[in-house]
Amino acid sequence: MQKSFNEVVDQILEKDRRYEKDAYLFLKESLEFTIKQKKRGKSEAGSHVNAVELLDGFRQLALKEFGPMVMTVLEYWGIHGPEDVGQMVYSLIECGVFGKTESDSIDDFRRALDFREAFVTPFESRNSRPANS
Repeated sequence: MQKSFNEVVDQILEKDRRYEKDAYLFLKESLEFTIKQKKRGKSEAGSHVNAVELLDGFRQLALKEFGPMVMTVLEYWGIHGPEDVGQMVYSLIECGVFGKTESDSIDDFRRALDFREAFVTPFESRNSRPANS
């Protein structure tokens, strides 16, 4: 009998407590959101999502769901950068929940998204940004 997503996450959390359960649930939502976006954009056939695509979907959904509180929520969950998302993805791959291709690597997540630029800058007021001279 196949385990549910929640059961797999609970199994991961028994060994690795770096990330909150809600982080994994949000990651799954992000993947589903990204796949829907790809289908809507009528990109290539198949539902494989690479690291850059997943992180972009993760960014879009996080901004939509959490607005200016996005970094607070992500940090509460233990997510401080794109490499954390990659670690969660690869934990799910190891458990057989997510798949990967031969060309996929956990290194694809490193520096694929600047968290400050993605989640902090959109909410900084114009007055708090340095003026260009």
